[in-house]
Amino acid sequence: MMIRHSHGALIAASILSMPLALSPMLATPAHAIIVFDPSNYAQNVLTAARTLEQITHQITSLQNEAQMLINQARNLASLPFSALQQIQQSVSRTQQLLSQAQNIAFNVQQIDQAFQQKYGNVLLSATDQQLVADARSRWQNTVGGLQDAMRVQAGVVGNIDTNRTQMSALVDQSQSATGALQATQAGNQLLALQSQQLSDLIALISANGRAGALTEAERAAAAAQGREQRRRFLTPGSGYQPGNAQMFNSGN
Repeated sequence: MMIRHSHGALIAASILSMPLALSPMLATPAHAIIVFDPSNYAQNVLTAARTLEQITHQITSLQNEAQMLINQARNLASLPFSALQQIQQSVSRTQQLLSQAQNIAFNVQQIDQAFQQKYGNVLLSATDQQLVADARSRWQNTVGGLQDAMRVQAGVVGNIDTNRTQMSALVDQSQSATGALQATQAGNQLLALQSQQLSDLIALISANGRAGALTEAERAAAAAQGREQRRRFLTPGSGYQPGNAQMFNSGN
């Protein structure tokens, strides 16, 4: 009887102790349990990688745009060098020499007037004194034209050294240009320098041509005047006319 009572007490005690052992599991809330989902984790990693790739592309795009703006700024940068003033001074020196042409200037009206008066046909009514004066004037024009040509030659030669310095500086600026605008401006100034050199060449040819034309015109006028003087010399005159001559003072 005692054995059954003890066995029943043991079973009762075991049953009463079971809720106590299971109570911690039943008391833990469901939201506090951490569950690892491999599929969800892989998807999150893939999404993060794609986001990082997009950000990298955006950064690269911004860098390219920044570089493009820098290149545009360089292309729009103006050339910090100008040879225009020196080129204009060279042109002005040559023009000044041409404007100082002696006697007959580089002017169509003056040339026409001078040739009508002194280089045209010799007037039959002109006196010998007038013929001599015209010949002297033509000679002075020829000498003045030759002197003017030599002065222009000296001026053009003097511009050579200045042009050499400007050309060297412009070539250096062109080679060190940081953008398209600077290279274009350097090229334009080189073209301006070449135009100035062509102007000097035209001035030189014009001065030499003027001197040569005056020489030929003087030669032609001298030939016409010589024919007129020969005609006058060969034309029969009134002959010798007798007259009274007094060799000594009649008072002595």
